[in-house]
Amino acid sequence: MRRLLAPLALGAALALGGCGLHPLYADGSHGPIGETLSSIEVGAVSGQSGWLIRNALIDRLGAAGKSTPRYRLEVELSDQITGFGARTDNSVTRERRSLRARYRLVATDKGTVLLDATAGSDAGIDVVTSEYAVIAAEQSALERLTNEIADQIVARVAVYAARTASGPAPAGQ
Repeated sequence: MRRLLAPLALGAALALGGCGLHPLYADGSHGPIGETLSSIEVGAVSGQSGWLIRNALIDRLGAAGKSTPRYRLEVELSDQITGFGARTDNSVTRERRSLRARYRLVATDKGTVLLDATAGSDAGIDVVTSEYAVIAAEQSALERLTNEIADQIVARVAVYAARTASGPAPAGQ
């Protein structure tokens, strides 16, 4: 049995090596993707959800302290809480918090929009008799949603940077 498994394992290893997959963050923060991400300035975003998303993006990009950013990330948020599910007295039993972001990666030297995309996520919230508990659940959901959206944005920007030969360039070039 071992005689059969060894060639099979070797064949599988060779097949995976030729598939063309490679790590996105190959050299960590010193690789081309890490360098591109750390050269992105995150613009101001209004509101509490904006403050949370901006801080999450700055943490993930590693851009804090860069003196001359090459790119600017502009984010616009839409935050909604929708009630559904009703008791016999017409009070809401469940809420859905939806956070949507439209973001643009802009070259700071020419003002060219390099990437224009959206990200979003939803969270369900149980509405209980304690108003404090509901407010805490809404806040907790907002914090989770901003982290999820920040992850989506950074992943999309990193993939875009990896697909361009020397960092981000306008899609038409």
